[in-house]
Amino acid sequence: MDIEDLRTFVEVADAGGVTAAAGRLGVSKSIVSRRLIRLETELGVQLLARTTRGAALTEAGATFRDHAARVCAEIDVARETILPNGHLRGRLRVAAPLTFGPTHFAPALAELARRHPQLHVHACYSDRFVDLVSEGYDCAIRVGYLQDSNLIARRVGPMYGKLVASPSYIKAHGAPETPDDILEHQALMQGTETWQFEDGDEVVTVHPQGRFKADNGAALAAAAAAGLGVARLPDCVTHDYIVSGELVPIMTRYPPPSAGAYVVRPRGQHPERKVRVLTDLLIEYFGKPPHLARSGHRSRLREG
Repeated sequence: MDIEDLRTFVEVADAGGVTAAAGRLGVSKSIVSRRLIRLETELGVQLLARTTRGAALTEAGATFRDHAARVCAEIDVARETILPNGHLRGRLRVAAPLTFGPTHFAPALAELARRHPQLHVHACYSDRFVDLVSEGYDCAIRVGYLQDSNLIARRVGPMYGKLVASPSYIKAHGAPETPDDILEHQALMQGTETWQFEDGDEVVTVHPQGRFKADNGAALAAAAAAGLGVARLPDCVTHDYIVSGELVPIMTRYPPPSAGAYVVRPRGQHPERKVRVLTDLLIEYFGKPPHLARSGHRSRLREG
């Protein structure tokens, strides 16, 4: 029985169809179908009921899926134990934010692939909230303030931010001096979020209002530079705008609380080694100057 056939069956079962599983595995749908047919022929039983909307587990398939998943996990562990110098192999699917992800986190993922030539790294960059379990990701890199969830999170570094506006907006509308003043301004937001600011030892929460919203920090920075309002953004997004003078820090007496960058993963008995290695690499990345959290410049990682 081929381990790739088992792994493919688990992916189809979890993804709910051949098309989604093919995307997760990075192979064609025809290859996925051939593997499934081969596995069912080997077992002499139907594991999946094909429908126009995807594939559903049969009773035998539901029973076999958990056993197959455990076998795949054990094989991965066994393979890792015999690799030289702690090398990783297999596949790592990681979701990362589109905002500054390709410029700030992509170099770390590339370095991970360089250090581990037998590891396949599949990265997806999006600012939408990715469901790690249903979409088949091993982990995700998330920034900001984590909401309560059933995921395991490991903080890999700090993220700092500030309130900014363009000189043209400040000239036309003035700048807020206290958190309460923000309610009188156009706020550029990702959604209906609240904003928090430090006032000495206290944290002040405001509910800003605005007509321009975007799910991407770079888009909000561009809107702020165009004079549409005030924005609360990470330093690594606004760095170049501030250097050029297109944006100006405002209300600096009340800075936002420092946030963080995290690696999050689904709950399990033990984290996979490839996720632990990525986490350690990102912690190393945050410790390299120029600081990722403060600068728009790219850091470099060097082995040793």
